[in-house]
Amino acid sequence: MPGKLYLVPAPLDFGCAEQAPLADSLPTATLLVAARLGHWIAENAKTTRAYLKRVGAVHPLAQPLQSLSIVELPREVHKKGDHAGGFDARPLLAPALEGHDVGLVSEAGMPAVADPGSSVVRAAHASGITVVPLVGPVSLLLALAASGLNGQSFAFVGYLPQQPGPRLQRLHELEALAQRTGQTQLFIETPYRNPALWQALLDGLRPQTRLAVASGLTLPDAMVRADAVAQWRRAPCPVTADRPAVFLLGADA
Repeated sequence: MPGKLYLVPAPLDFGCAEQAPLADSLPTATLLVAARLGHWIAENAKTTRAYLKRVGAVHPLAQPLQSLSIVELPREVHKKGDHAGGFDARPLLAPALEGHDVGLVSEAGMPAVADPGSSVVRAAHASGITVVPLVGPVSLLLALAASGLNGQSFAFVGYLPQQPGPRLQRLHELEALAQRTGQTQLFIETPYRNPALWQALLDGLRPQTRLAVASGLTLPDAMVRADAVAQWRRAPCPVTADRPAVFLLGADA
């Protein structure tokens, strides 16, 4: 019998100066599965080892950390994503076909949601391997729930263009879609570009458009705030260049 593919969430404090206790955001059942797995497919092997070291401090690992098999997804998968196909992940699942359970993990949150890993999940289904999603934090859903924006219809649109002209055009498209349909638009940015994106939002959006931002989710100093763009223009910048954030755009306030 083949093993199972476990989708193992990671804490959302990756890249943050402060780390919260794992038990604050990950249930015992998830940590116990992570502690027993010997085979991993990871976005980044180094951060996976750091995560499993934290797991081992709470629940002893079934194998020494240095003996775990951790295979990284190719770098091009990180850059371009693997949701649209084009990458054959079946070789990575060889241990599962040999009967071993395998964990899939990204640097933060749920793998394959705003992170690489969907190619591995597709390959598992195609190979008859059972896929088991474990309970843990998903920053997009936490931010959406806490924003007060429309949680009945929403879309995650990934990263916006970096160049000012195309970025402004994309913002106008998303704003028009939110106004026409009421659908909340969620997007993210590489942290060091957060302040520039925030300024572009304030400069390019209509004053009455509702804008929300969330950062540091699950940490003691987590921040979630939503307001009209006109109000945001009178407030200090809520994002920093060293902390991940989720941005949400909705219909008029």
